[in-house]
Amino acid sequence: MRARASEKYAGEQRVASVRMIGTSLTATIVGVLLTCLAGRAQLNKGAPTYYRDVLPILRGHCEVCHRTGGIAPMSFESYEQAGRYAEAIRIATQDKSMPPWFAVAGIGRFSNDPSLSGGEILTLAAWAAAKAPAGDPRDAPTPHDWAEGWSVPQPDMVVKMTQPAALPASGDVDYTYEIVPTHFAEDRWVQMAEVLPSARANVHHAVVYIRPPDSNWLRHAPVGEAFTAATLKDAEDRRGAHWTDSDILLVYAPGSSPDEWPATMAKFVPAGSDLVFQMHYTTNGKAVADQSRVGLVFSKRPPPQRVLTLQLTNDHFVIPPGADNFRVEARGTLPNDATLLSFFPHMHLRGKRFEYNLVKRTGEQSRGAALSGASGAGVETLLRVTYHFHWQMSYRLAEPRMLKAGTELQAVAWYDNSANNPHNPDPAAAVRWGEQTYDEMMIGFFDVAVAANLDKHGYFLRP
Repeated sequence: MRARASEKYAGEQRVASVRMIGTSLTATIVGVLLTCLAGRAQLNKGAPTYYRDVLPILRGHCEVCHRTGGIAPMSFESYEQAGRYAEAIRIATQDKSMPPWFAVAGIGRFSNDPSLSGGEILTLAAWAAAKAPAGDPRDAPTPHDWAEGWSVPQPDMVVKMTQPAALPASGDVDYTYEIVPTHFAEDRWVQMAEVLPSARANVHHAVVYIRPPDSNWLRHAPVGEAFTAATLKDAEDRRGAHWTDSDILLVYAPGSSPDEWPATMAKFVPAGSDLVFQMHYTTNGKAVADQSRVGLVFSKRPPPQRVLTLQLTNDHFVIPPGADNFRVEARGTLPNDATLLSFFPHMHLRGKRFEYNLVKRTGEQSRGAALSGASGAGVETLLRVTYHFHWQMSYRLAEPRMLKAGTELQAVAWYDNSANNPHNPDPAAAVRWGEQTYDEMMIGFFDVAVAANLDKHGYFLRP
C-alpha cells in the first residue's frame, strides 16, 4: 500500500511538473514572440533616435538630475552629452539601478515614481545597439525650462545661510546650526520648497525648521552665524539643539525630492519667523565651506489645508555586533483626523529595509493585509523600501489617504551590522543611536494635511 501510494504520488508529481514546465515554456515562447514583435515594429520605423525617441524618456525621467546644475555628474540635455553615455544608459536602465527608486513593487502607488516602463527600457537598449543615432533635431520635444540650479520653478524667495560654515578636511563635525531671519512682514504659505547646498558632497542631511517669533527655542543662540550645541552657553539651548518639536519646513538628504504640494495645501510660516538650518556635515579629505540655501515658492492664496511633517522615532536600541537583520520599530497614534501624503525614511550606513504600516485590530484587516505577529492585530503595509544610504528618497502617495483620529501607525526598520554589508564601518561594534554616520538612526518622517488653522501643537491636543 505505501509503495503504491508513493508511486502514485510520484506519478502525480511528474504530471504536475510536466504541466508546470509546459506552462513555463508557453509563457517563455509568448514573451519571446512579444519581444520579437516589438523589435520588428522598431525595425519597421527604423532604429530609435535621440531626438525622436530617447530625449523624451530622458527628459521625463532623468533630466531632473542629469542637467546643468543637477546633482548628477553628467548632463543628458544635448545629443553630444548623452550620446557618449548610450551604453552606460542601457546598462543602468536594464538593471534598474537608474532612475533610482527603492519602493518594493506591488505595495502602494506613488506619484513621484520615476521608474521606466518596459518599452522605454527596450527603446534605450535599441538606441545603444544602433550606435546612438541622433536623428532629426526637429523631432525634439519642447525643452524643460529649468530654473538655474533648482528643481522647483524659479523660487519667489531664496533664504541663504548668512555666513558659510567652514568644514575641516577630516574628522567628525557636530551638527551645525544657523538661524536666518525671514523678515516676513506677513504670514506666508509655502507651496514648494527645495534645499540647495553649496557643498553637496559634504551634506549628509539638512532639516530646515520654522521658528515663530514667540518661540523660546534656541532663544539665546547667535543669529546669522554657524554654531553647534557645544558652543552654546545656555543649558536649555544646548538641550534644544538636540531635540525640538518646532515645525519642519523641509527635510533634505542626497536623492530626496523637493516639497511640492497641491494648490489646496501648503506649509505655514508666520510673520517674523526665522528659519533654522540644522546641517549634518561629513568630511571627505578636503576643507570646504558650505552656504546652503532654501528656495521658496509661495501659495497665491491661503489654502484650506496645512501640511505638517511628523515622525515616528525610536532612539532606544542596541544593534548587536554581526547582526544581519536587526529589527527596530516605532508606533504612534494620530490624535486627530489627517490626510496622509508622503513618507521619508531615514537611517544610516547599516540601514537595510524600512516600512510604514497601518496597525489594524482584529476585524479591521483589509484584504491582503500582512500579519504583524502581534496578538489580535495585523498591519496594512503602505510602503516598503530597500534602503539605500546614498539615495534617501521621499515617497508621495498617488492617492492621499484619509486617516481618522485614533489610527495607529507603525514604522519598522531593519539593520545589517554584519561583515556582509559593504558600507558597515565596524561589524564588531554594538551600534546605538547617534548623530554620526557610524552611529545609527531610526526616523520615519511622514507628511499629513490638516485644517489650515491647526499648528503642530494644536494637532496633538486630543479632543
